[in-house]
Amino acid sequence: MLVQTGLLPPVEMRYGRAMTSPYSDTFLRDILRRTKVIALVGVSANPVRASNFVARYLGLRGYRVLPINPAYAGQTLFGETVKANLSELEAPVDMVDIFRRSEAVPEIAEDAMRLFPTLRTIWMQFGVQHPQTAVIAEARGFDVVQNRCPKIEYQRLFGELRRGGFNTGIISSKLVL
Repeated sequence: MLVQTGLLPPVEMRYGRAMTSPYSDTFLRDILRRTKVIALVGVSANPVRASNFVARYLGLRGYRVLPINPAYAGQTLFGETVKANLSELEAPVDMVDIFRRSEAVPEIAEDAMRLFPTLRTIWMQFGVQHPQTAVIAEARGFDVVQNRCPKIEYQRLFGELRRGGFNTGIISSKLVL
């Protein structure tokens, strides 16, 4: 009731914990619509790892996913050659999606901001956040998302979770088959 009156910020439930959500659906939807190329840092070749199925899913949704992980450098994942680090990429990148520990974020984000003139978004996966880096990146004009998954947000915002009977909080007259 207090949320509706504006006295409390909107709250989202994740893993049984209430979390305030600083990202509007419009903000996230805009990022996902404009992004074409994603450098996924910390990708795994193991198909049961989240970084693997997130990368595969995003690729199936039309994104070009460029895998980054020194442990798999030279191998092919999702039709792309795995690179050891961001500096080896030659393609323009719209978003860097970070599947690494929070301590690794500053170096990854700094490299991304320096290397990619077309970069618009730094996205950190569930459990990954670095407020200081977020402030720096936002001050430089980049969009930053922390502690979220683009796969889940895509499914939620573009109707795929509704097919499974989930209440996404999105009201739409569009029939999703």
